[in-house]
Amino acid sequence: MARNVDALYIFLLIVCGMMTLLIFVCLVYFAARFRHRPGVRAEQIEGSTPLEITWSTIPFVIFMVIFAWGAVVYFKERTPPADATEVYVVAKQWMWKVEHAEGQREINELHVPVGRDVRLIMTSQDVIHSFYIPAFRIKQDVLPGRYTVEWFRATKPGVYHLFCAEYCGTQHSGMVGDIVVQEPAQYEAWMNGGSTGPLSATGEKVFAELGCATCHHDDSQGRGPNLRGVFGKPVQLADGRTVTADENYVRQCILDPGARRVKGFQPIMPTFQGLVSEEQVNALVAYIKSISAAKPGNGAKTSANAAAPPAPANLQPKGSQVQ
Repeated sequence: MARNVDALYIFLLIVCGMMTLLIFVCLVYFAARFRHRPGVRAEQIEGSTPLEITWSTIPFVIFMVIFAWGAVVYFKERTPPADATEVYVVAKQWMWKVEHAEGQREINELHVPVGRDVRLIMTSQDVIHSFYIPAFRIKQDVLPGRYTVEWFRATKPGVYHLFCAEYCGTQHSGMVGDIVVQEPAQYEAWMNGGSTGPLSATGEKVFAELGCATCHHDDSQGRGPNLRGVFGKPVQLADGRTVTADENYVRQCILDPGARRVKGFQPIMPTFQGLVSEEQVNALVAYIKSISAAKPGNGAKTSANAAAPPAPANLQPKGSQVQ
């Protein structure tokens, strides 16, 4: 996307430069042509309709070109490819914590292969941050309490600077990192070392530890909605609205389940706000996505297939039934 952004920016510079030159040329010409001279009386110059139409139409056309061009670049930047590799990012004062879907974890570094689309699913643990890679011409605010998304496709191996572009505290200037772009073979070698298992597998363990499967069954008999196949699909809420079950929806259902209650189910699920970390929320989201993507009959193991043990006492709100 960098070339598209650069091309639009250069076009803006050219247009602004030409307009600046035109204005100064006209300014000098009119100052010389209509300067005060002894014995020459000033004359009132009436407006010219063709001239006014011309200087209104030409800028309008130029502005519409800029608008259309910018809209194309914007929508391309805001629409990640469906098959992009997903990476979860948690920002905190003052570091970037990165976890790949395959389980590799990094701090202030992100390893990616050349030529592969990468989708970043980001949230903040404390204040507003901004994930900024100047060489890729992308920047996205990272907000507490929700996910924001940006994507890129690196085209050249190398190490590129990562900055926080939003003032986030006294050590804001030190919140930096590197995007390490590698050839596919190097990237695969890096990926094969130090993995703790897929992020979805971690989410499956958290799902079991919290006792979620006691209510979320693979059939319609549970006290909570069936989570298999729900991700990415429309969900009808108790208040009559229909929403798409995306990352933010799943996240909110975990941390504030009463906000968007599914139609046909009672508001018995307690909140896990403050009881699970951002990394655990990411793992749960990855797990819900994995059981939604798994095809029936493929033998995919999910903890929703059987009742899980109840949540540990330190994770289960007192007097509440875990859903």
